[in-house]
Amino acid sequence: MTPFRTSYWHIEPVWVFYLLAAVAVVVFLFGLFAHVSVWVRGIRRQTLPFSWRGISNLFLDGFLGRRIFKGDIAAGTMHLLILWGFLGLFVGTVLISVDYWVYHFLKGAFYIWYSAGLEILGLMLTAGLIWSLIRRYLQRVPRLERRFEDLAVVVFLLLVVLSGFAVEGLRLAAQRQEWARWSFVGHWLSLLWVHPQGALAAYPYLWWVHAFLSLGLIAFIPYCKLFHILAAPTSIYLENQPPQAIPVETRSPDDEVFSYRDMIFFDACTRCGRCVEVCPSTGAGEPFSPRDFIVWARENLLRKYHPLNYFTWLTRWANHRHTSEQGFDPQKIWHCTTCRACLDVCPVYVATQDAIRQARSKIIEEGIQVPSLLTQTLKNLYKYDNPWEATKKKRAQWSQDLEIPDFSETEEAEGLCYFVGCTTSMDIRAQKLARSFAWILKHVQIPFGTLGKREPCCGDIARRAGEDGLFEKQMEDCVELFDRYRIREVVTSSPHCFNTLQNEYPAFQALKPPEEQANFQVRHYTQLLRELVKVGSLWFENPLHVTVTYHDPCYLGRYNQVFDAPREVITAIPGVTLVEMAHNRANSLCCGGGGDRVWQENLDADVKMAEIRIREAEATGAEILITACPLCLIMLEDARKTTSLEHTLQVMDLNEFVQMALSLEHIPGEQSVRRR
Repeated sequence: MTPFRTSYWHIEPVWVFYLLAAVAVVVFLFGLFAHVSVWVRGIRRQTLPFSWRGISNLFLDGFLGRRIFKGDIAAGTMHLLILWGFLGLFVGTVLISVDYWVYHFLKGAFYIWYSAGLEILGLMLTAGLIWSLIRRYLQRVPRLERRFEDLAVVVFLLLVVLSGFAVEGLRLAAQRQEWARWSFVGHWLSLLWVHPQGALAAYPYLWWVHAFLSLGLIAFIPYCKLFHILAAPTSIYLENQPPQAIPVETRSPDDEVFSYRDMIFFDACTRCGRCVEVCPSTGAGEPFSPRDFIVWARENLLRKYHPLNYFTWLTRWANHRHTSEQGFDPQKIWHCTTCRACLDVCPVYVATQDAIRQARSKIIEEGIQVPSLLTQTLKNLYKYDNPWEATKKKRAQWSQDLEIPDFSETEEAEGLCYFVGCTTSMDIRAQKLARSFAWILKHVQIPFGTLGKREPCCGDIARRAGEDGLFEKQMEDCVELFDRYRIREVVTSSPHCFNTLQNEYPAFQALKPPEEQANFQVRHYTQLLRELVKVGSLWFENPLHVTVTYHDPCYLGRYNQVFDAPREVITAIPGVTLVEMAHNRANSLCCGGGGDRVWQENLDADVKMAEIRIREAEATGAEILITACPLCLIMLEDARKTTSLEHTLQVMDLNEFVQMALSLEHIPGEQSVRRR
């Protein structure tokens, strides 16, 4: 006898099932409409081009779970079991409807393999769900929350799949088909029923229970964390879209602060806690969590733009319920270092640091809840083009005795433009790295100059604070100077300046006609030093015989993937032993100086981030901790003092270390760098 499947066997009336299915679909579509209503209210700044990279990410990250496996194989395996089990059973259910309404194809060998496949998929889903309960409630993985919704979703899914197995067991017990063994789980369960008539009597009731559960699950998806099965693929596809920008003058006060991409990202979040695990602020005991921020932003947006807002009584009830609960304090967003560690580990590419910057812009616009020191810093930026001093005259004092050409005093720049940056120009400790770099360039005889005291701020500080109007002004000033003196090659001290010139400017410049766009190339000094080492212009004769470790600045490493260049320069010096800290490269720990935190005060913490990092450097046994960022240099130098490591560990910029290796210790006005 040819194997076959009889749909809706002993189920009457069938039309009731389809009526319930229609209700479930309507409830599902309304929930979907509520989310999409939020998405479309976000700022849409550009068209959405087709992306092969987005398709590739969707396959590798969405369906194969590449990023979920990263750092947690157990979580990746569990997720794939649930994902493929759920999707497979969903497709199998759709095929039943196609077989019933369109074309009867579930018969013969195909039906045999179909039955076995569904059993395997059901077991995969069951195993994944049970594994998730074990991880959350028995192993109690620290990053996982244990809310009612977390339990309810898993139990709901388990009831659906287990009731499906039970229904199959009853059907096979009643029918006693020759091919029943192919539905092996159902076959095993059917053996529990001795009398076929008893199984037949119970079968319709359990079938309807399974139907109610399955349809209820479909209706429930948009109202719980399961909605990420729709939002996550969209978020993954959008990850590589070009940076978005919108000029301040084109904005309306009523415009939403978040872009449509941010809103989709928020819905894609499942509160897995990976961001919490790597957040330096959370790790230091500060009252901030990227996960809490995402949940707060998502709930506020959904409440603000929900279609049911047309019913004022419901809106009043929702607002009252929200205010009566303890929520996320918006002032906590100033704790974020914008280090991007959360994005690097997020399986669905939720760019929390970008959303926080946009949330800050709203606070800046309202002029309240802004840290007082940061407010003063922004005023200094506006008046004096630097955050440190109430004057522009001191910007070039670091180089007065070095005879460096000032491009602002010429008609056209000849050679490389060294963009020193605000912190490197003004801070006494950071000035040493500028002097070292200048001396290295002189040593290798590279023509270069600076913009002297006319060098403007690149705008990074204003950008991180969300003061976009000030950022655009500083960007225009900077681009105008580059154009005026025909500057085409720029090298920076600060990774923050490098990232701003390299990545932030193009997003705004792209809105202009091609003939008005900036035309210059920018490198960080570590990239230039590596080039000089490779071509043989920079080489070292004398070995140093010293053990060092390297701290990756966030805006150089995670933001721009510059990991190898500084290490290649270090290892090119004979006698130097480079040892890595426990957290290095993309997994590096933030020093706590990013996100405009340098210009804030009273950030409550159990321990300073820089102190955590300096202790990690000490644990390597290194004699020197090297970095390549003026902010990191300042933060780590302070931490060295507060942890009483002045006599056991040195903190140096890479330029200072190279200067020492070249024995260029006779810079006018400079004390010799101490060797060990």
